[in-house]
Amino acid sequence: MGQDQTKQQIEKGLQLYQSNQTEKALRVWMKVLEKSADLVGRFRVLGCLVTAHSEMGRYKEMLKFAVVQIDTARELEDADFLLESYLNLARSNEKLCEFHKTISYCKTCLGLPGTRASAQLGGQVSLSMGNAFLGLSLFQKALESFEKALRYAHNNDDTMLECRVCCSLGSFYAQVKDYEKALFFPCKAAELVSDYGKGWSLKYRAMSQYHMAVAYRLLGHLGSAMECCEESMKIALQHGDRPLQALCLLCFADIHRSRGDLETAFPRYDSAMSIMTEIGNRLGQVQVLLGVAKCWVARKALDKALDAIEKAQELAEEVGNKLSQLKLHCLSEGICRSKGLQRELRAHVVRFHECVEETELYCGLCGESIGEKNSRLQALPCSHIFHLRCLQNNGTRSCPNCRRSSMKPGFV
Repeated sequence: MGQDQTKQQIEKGLQLYQSNQTEKALRVWMKVLEKSADLVGRFRVLGCLVTAHSEMGRYKEMLKFAVVQIDTARELEDADFLLESYLNLARSNEKLCEFHKTISYCKTCLGLPGTRASAQLGGQVSLSMGNAFLGLSLFQKALESFEKALRYAHNNDDTMLECRVCCSLGSFYAQVKDYEKALFFPCKAAELVSDYGKGWSLKYRAMSQYHMAVAYRLLGHLGSAMECCEESMKIALQHGDRPLQALCLLCFADIHRSRGDLETAFPRYDSAMSIMTEIGNRLGQVQVLLGVAKCWVARKALDKALDAIEKAQELAEEVGNKLSQLKLHCLSEGICRSKGLQRELRAHVVRFHECVEETELYCGLCGESIGEKNSRLQALPCSHIFHLRCLQNNGTRSCPNCRRSSMKPGFV
């Protein structure tokens, strides 16, 4: 298969993919991969296969094609292709919750010599790195990366990237419990879709609606949460987007749990868990098990709650997510107190405080925990986060955390 025919077949596959004929598109692209001798064409078709498998939730297949694409980029001896393939490798590992590997591959991308693709892909590298730092509950580093990605988006008028970063920032602020910002950023993403997204994939609308649903639920606006989640699920089902379907099912379950309708919540958690396990989203599995444990606590079935917590803790430690570990220790602490298990209670209290220290989830001005309850937060230019009220009351011009860390031992 020559260069022109390769291009035609790639385009044919894209048209099939965009019209939701995914399996047909995959067959066309796989045929190109088998028959084409054109290295650039092979590189491009591997990129198509990486994207398609990502959106379908076939993350192990995605990783496999990303590895082959790196080998092709090396054959081509082109720095732009190498950057793109390393980014795909980083994204594949991000989806599989291999966050340390993601960060390593992103750093490789950033260490490559400046190329034409650097301006276009640099923001996507920063976004993937931010998502990985967030997966590890390294909040300051995550925020630094997201803000860097946002600067790339603004400098290059890349509204699609800006939309994706806004969704990640929504997730960030949901985790640290500034629910106003958790809603503001996906609403901003939805505005971008509305203003600029005429030719975009519907996945951008679905993504923003899902993050809005999460924020509305946390704010207690359950009707709005359900409406946004239904809109997101509708698009996810139309496009065969299994990862988003799983997230929507989890959100539906959380909404029903918030309403006290545990009978409806349990089967949604089960369906979400089934897809999360199938696609390999271990962090998603942790969130499902945490919701299930809370349901069992509400039903006073404490032994069943502890079983769910034990499974979740194992997965959370495996992926390195400190915030989930912190939440699980907090939940275990309450159960152990109810059951009078003093030794276990002490162990959970100790681990809870260790997780708070490790995640730096406390305000450097008042010393209180961040993420314990909904409160308005403010990030300084260094990306350290404080309670907004503390910054207003203290009128600080420089970051207290940075000031403390820069002090030399002899002057403390």
